[in-house]
Parts: sequence; C-alpha cells; structure tokens
Amino acid sequence: MTRGILIAGNESSMFRAAAAEAGKRVQSFGSVLIPNRISLPEGAGIQPLKPDSSTNAIPLSWNPASPISARALLIAAENRLQKINDAILVCSPPAVFKTAETLMPEEIEILANDHIKGWFFLVRELALYFRRSGEGSLSFIVPKAAPGGVKSSQADLLGPSAASSFRSFAQGILDTSANQPFHVMGFTGYEAGAEDEFASWFFKIVDEGSGKNSGRWHQYSKLRLFK
Repeated sequence: MTRGILIAGNESSMFRAAAAEAGKRVQSFGSVLIPNRISLPEGAGIQPLKPDSSTNAIPLSWNPASPISARALLIAAENRLQKINDAILVCSPPAVFKTAETLMPEEIEILANDHIKGWFFLVRELALYFRRSGEGSLSFIVPKAAPGGVKSSQADLLGPSAASSFRSFAQGILDTSANQPFHVMGFTGYEAGAEDEFASWFFKIVDEGSGKNSGRWHQYSKLRLFK
C-alpha cells in the first residue's frame, strides 16, 4: 500500500528539507504552504506559494483561519494520496521586525489566524482522522529556541510568538497522547544550515513507527529524548 505523507508549514529552508526527505520515500506527497502574507508589498495581494520544483509534491490549498478549510484539506489529501499515514507539521513562521507601536492591526490578525489558530484547526482534524483510521503519526517540527536577552531597537514580534504557541500546543498534544491509536512526536533542535541533516534524522524516527518514540520530544542536538 502506498504511504501517504502530508507536510504543512511555512515556506522555509526547513519545509524544503522536509519535502526533499519525503520525496525520497514516496512517489508523491501532499504539500501545504501557509502564504507569507505579512511580507508582501502593500497592494500586491496574496500570491500562492509553490513548493520546490525539485520535489514530487502535490500542492494542496488551505486557509488556516477556517475550520472548514482544514476539513476540506484532509478530504483533498486523502483523495490524492489514498490515505494519510504521516502528518508533518513544520513551524517556521516568518519574521516581522518592528516595535509594538508600528505593528499594524492586520498583521496581528494574520499572526493569530495563519500562524496560531490555523494549527489548532488542522491538528483537530488530523486527530479525528487518525482516530477513525486507528493508526498514523503526527509530528511537530519546532526550531531551536532563540536565546533571550538581546536588546535592539526592533524585535521579531511574529516568529517567536508563533513558535512559542506552536510548541505549547504540541506539548499539550504530546501529554495527552498515551491512549491515542496513533503516534504523536515532537522534534526540535535544528539550526540554520543543518536543516537537511535534521530532516533526515527525524524522518528515520518517523519511519520506525515505534510506539516507544510516541508522546515525547526528540532533541536533535543531543540525539536523545527529553521531556
């Protein structure tokens, strides 16, 4: 039976590395990109992002702010892939370097809708799907936490906020996964320049399909599990 892999996240080097690894394992996989609406020039509109042409990805549409869109996404993914076996959620939100008073209301809405609320909707639908199928794996990919205490005139007001929300949400899912019929795993520790190695590493753990890996964070830098 063909293995169905679904990868969702922001356009980034980490997303591309995950896609490249998926392409080594299956003939085709589902690719879901969150448009970077904040960084687009004013008046340019929202342009759909395309996955790396070197991969064998099947692009799928998703409006993160809509629970209906999350449900439609899974239906479309199942139709194209036959079945979803592994869902890989990559958290690599775009940076917005601003001061609090220059942050626009529409940027705050995009932060909440695209980079926080959307993950809740999608994970809910994935959990329902895997419970019905009685198997599968759900993986949360989180970058290494940035060091604090750096003072500057401007700060990234989007990326760390979205990543912290994603990490906390993933922790809650991991903590309540013991009685689930599917595996839930968290992976963290990658840094810029090491995305390919990180993706190869975490996919090997996903490939194992072992219950001992479920319900835990996997730390790349130390190559061990941690809670």
